[in-house]
Amino acid sequence: MDSSTNEITHEFLPYFRFYKDGRIERLGKYGAPEIAPTGLDPKTHVQTKDVVVSSESCVSARLFLPKNSHPDHKLPLVVHYHGGAFCIGSPLNKNFHNFLASLAAEANAIVISVVYRLAPEHPLPTAHQDSFAALQWIATHSNGQGPDPWLNEYADFGRVFLAGESAGANIAHYVAVQAGATKLVGPNIVGLLILHPYFGGKEIDKLYSLIYPTGSGFSDPIFYPEVDPNLSGMAGAKALVCVAEKDSLRDIGVAYYESLRKSGWGGTLSFHETEGEDHGFFLANPSSHNVEPLIKAMADFINQD
Repeated sequence: MDSSTNEITHEFLPYFRFYKDGRIERLGKYGAPEIAPTGLDPKTHVQTKDVVVSSESCVSARLFLPKNSHPDHKLPLVVHYHGGAFCIGSPLNKNFHNFLASLAAEANAIVISVVYRLAPEHPLPTAHQDSFAALQWIATHSNGQGPDPWLNEYADFGRVFLAGESAGANIAHYVAVQAGATKLVGPNIVGLLILHPYFGGKEIDKLYSLIYPTGSGFSDPIFYPEVDPNLSGMAGAKALVCVAEKDSLRDIGVAYYESLRKSGWGGTLSFHETEGEDHGFFLANPSSHNVEPLIKAMADFINQD
C-alpha cells in the first residue's frame, strides 16, 4: 500500500483530519457522540420517536410530543435545525435531545428536529437542501394525510415555527427564505426562532472552504443574508433573535437582526440577549441558571397571539 495515502493534508481540530486519499476522519467524541434513546423522557414526560423523511437521502427527524396531547387540541409545530458548524451534532445527541424535550414541554408544542446530512462528507449546500426538503415532507401532513400519525393528529399547521441555533439558525433562515420564494403550500409559518446564529463575518474563515468548496464568499446569500434578493419575501410574520453576551458570534447575531430590520421584510422583530454566557451555553452547560429563562422566552414567543 502506498504510504502516501495516509498522509494528512490538513486538519480542523478537534473535529477532523483530511487525508491525501480523500478520507475524512472524525475525531474523539465528535466521531461517537452520546445518543439519547427515544420513548418517554423521564424529566419532561415528553414522548419521542424517530421518523424517516427520505430513504433516498437518509434524512430523518426526531419528534417530540408533549404529555397529555390530544387530537382535539392541536399544538404549535416547531421545525428545528440543529447547530454544530454544519459538520457535527444531531437531535439524537443527548444535549440537543434534552434541550428540545424541555422546549416541547415548556411551550406545549410539537417539535420535529431534522437530521440532515453533515459536511464535509456532504459539502454545503447539502444540509440546506436536505432541510428544505424536510419541510416539504412535513408540509404533506397539512391536510392530515401525511405518512406520520403524530403530525397528522396533533400538529396545528396554522401555527408553524422554524428554529435553530448556530449553524441551525442559518439553516432555519434559509428554509424560511425558500418557503417564501417558492410560496410553499400547506404550513403557515408564523415565526422564526434564531439562536446564536452562524453567518459570515468580515473575513472568510478556514472552515468555510472546507465545508463549502463551491461557495461564492461575500456574495453568498447562505452566509451573507443581506445580499439575498429574496430576503424581503421571507416566510413568517415575526422573528426572535437570541444572542449571548460573551459569544464571539454575538455581533453577527446583531448584524442579522439589523439586516432583517432594513430588508423590507414586514415581520415583527424581537431581540433577547443572555448576559454572562457564551455561544450555545444551553447545550454546553445545560445546568446554567440562564437556560430556563431562554426556554421560557422561546415558549412565550411561540404562544403569544
